[in-house]
Amino acid sequence: MNYVGISCGFHDAALSVVDDCGNILFAGHSERYSKIKHDDSLCPKLIQDGLGYISGKYQLHYYEKPWLKAIRQFKAKQPIGPLSVHDIVGETNMHEFRDRCGTIHTHRHHLCHAAAGFQTSPFDNATVVVIDAIGELDTITIWNASYNDLGYANYHKIWSKSYPNSIGLLYSAMTARAGLKPLDEEYILMGMAAYGQPVYANEILSLLSDTKHLNFAQNLHIGVGDDFLPSADPMDIAASAQAAVEDLIHNVMSMALLRGKSRNLVFSGGVALNCLANRNLGNYLFRKIWIMPNPGDAGNSLGAAALGYGKKLKWTNAYLGHEIKGEYPVDNLIKELYTNKIVGVASGRAEFGPRALGNRSLLADPRGSEIKDKVNEIKRRQKFRPFAPVILEELLPDYFNMPYRWDSSRYMQVVATCRRPDLFPAIIHADGTSRVQSVPNDGSGIRKLLEQWYAKTGCPLLLNTSLNIRGEPMVNDRDDANRFEELYNVKVIS
Repeated sequence: MNYVGISCGFHDAALSVVDDCGNILFAGHSERYSKIKHDDSLCPKLIQDGLGYISGKYQLHYYEKPWLKAIRQFKAKQPIGPLSVHDIVGETNMHEFRDRCGTIHTHRHHLCHAAAGFQTSPFDNATVVVIDAIGELDTITIWNASYNDLGYANYHKIWSKSYPNSIGLLYSAMTARAGLKPLDEEYILMGMAAYGQPVYANEILSLLSDTKHLNFAQNLHIGVGDDFLPSADPMDIAASAQAAVEDLIHNVMSMALLRGKSRNLVFSGGVALNCLANRNLGNYLFRKIWIMPNPGDAGNSLGAAALGYGKKLKWTNAYLGHEIKGEYPVDNLIKELYTNKIVGVASGRAEFGPRALGNRSLLADPRGSEIKDKVNEIKRRQKFRPFAPVILEELLPDYFNMPYRWDSSRYMQVVATCRRPDLFPAIIHADGTSRVQSVPNDGSGIRKLLEQWYAKTGCPLLLNTSLNIRGEPMVNDRDDANRFEELYNVKVIS
């Protein structure tokens, strides 16, 4: 039996496929196929791509309980959505599934987050923390997770908060207040924080009636309005929101440490994408930390499939999406980097998660003072946005001061300060941090590229940002790469 997990109907639709041995055969984002950012519908091309990895029957697993979500919507006097997965997925897409799947299984939203994190982790037991905007009812949950004698995962929820008490909704409300698009540009707010001062953190925390127990004084689902901090600079709002959210995450992690049985931490939910806040996770006396590289709602497609399978998944890497066939073009990339300093790469299987990790990346030599502005110009994005370095993992301690208990950061999950910012100005943010991606000796294409780049230049790292056309998701196939070349006059090599 194979297990197909789907998440759709709200934002960031995705599909994942797991076989009966726990191998993750495929995991991809709908937006990469439809070219609609945060697409909430399953694109038929995604379904065809994913189902192409299996033959025969499979179980279909959905990432929410629609009826439970409807109860919350009814109580909150919100429009009530469809009550069946069939209606959410749509008749056309259900036709793709119908002939080969039996019963459609539904799972709790936060349980899918927990499973996506725990069942991909290296741990046999863990304290699992899930923080997001909202599932059906839950907004924050803490779980004890372990495997029984037969290898099946058990989850016991030990603490939770319900809508509208939500850290994720608070951050989205501040995203909107800073003039950005909520449920889309929270990552920009995080980058803006380095340019402001947290002078309004207390005012933001005053939106809660009890910060220790995460009780909110008002529903932030509708935002805060322009009359909240009316004269504040957006950069100061960003810095203040970041400080306030880090304070609230601290309270959740303290609760998890107190109540959880395990000292292994699994962090999941959309808030786990805040790599600036994640630098603090080592401060809570957890022995080890795991954040799956797609902890948001798209990752819940894998969580739903994991719950169907029931046991530990065989996690190897995040290259799980659409495949552009062929060898990773190391020699051609080196030549272009050495000559023109900037190059795109679209090779192998696309990354599952919001961050480019070397298969759909725009890469650049990080040593020139002009490189950052050149890449920003190509990407047509704000100049204050940070860039990530990708580095040989064994050399990570020589060049970066990693936060406590972060020995590596293979999926750009945490920020670190660079020991030699004078050498690599292109990857240093205004606050002196870098969102690091370290690459182990795993034989991957990006690893081979870094090895040759280091041998040729003595530089062990490259600037790495996502390969995408402005306003669109990351490049998925070769046609996308060709359009990128034509629009931005940057060579993209496959």
